[in-house]
Amino acid sequence: MAHEFATLDSELLLDAPIIAVRKDLVSMPDDHQAYREVVEHMGAVAIVALNGKDQVALIRQYRHSVGQRLWEIPAGLLDVKDEPAFDGAQRELQEEAGLTAEDWAVLADIVTSPGFCEEASRIYLAQNLHEVELLDAVGDEEADIERAWVDLGEAVDMVFSGQVVNSIAVAGILAAFAYQQGGRTLRGVDAPFDLRPNSIAARRPGPDLKKQ
Repeated sequence: MAHEFATLDSELLLDAPIIAVRKDLVSMPDDHQAYREVVEHMGAVAIVALNGKDQVALIRQYRHSVGQRLWEIPAGLLDVKDEPAFDGAQRELQEEAGLTAEDWAVLADIVTSPGFCEEASRIYLAQNLHEVELLDAVGDEEADIERAWVDLGEAVDMVFSGQVVNSIAVAGILAAFAYQQGGRTLRGVDAPFDLRPNSIAARRPGPDLKKQ
């Protein structure tokens, strides 16, 4: 019979606008107990936007944690309380890429760093695109975004050459390329997102989860 890793106690160590950190006391096999630190996160959405030429919309954005500008796909936090993930994806595509799409599907769900962080991201495939006015930038880094259309095959090459290292972008680009090869069925946008974190949303009243 599989062991049940029950949380026996929990202490909030840090409560910051974007993340929180808690320490859980967890029951381990053989009657042991151990502490595990968990970085709480709001969850995120990301979009592989493909145009009719099989080009993918990439953005290049400064990421202070690594001190570099990284090539990524449009993405953003699920920082509005109870907002459907699909609504957030549509907003982020317009905000970061100036695009809307007629056809949407779920490409992949990923947990970015399960060893210590509950962050999960739903990656969508968006096709039949239309250019629209960019939404106003809502953050300092967003005001410095570089945008480019890249052939999907070239984007795959950028993954293997180390030019694309953001884990969500890597997963999205490779999944889209695999889908383009045929023989795979994608989920609809209403598919349950069971991995979406709810720790922060449960503790903060909202609607803006970044405000404590």
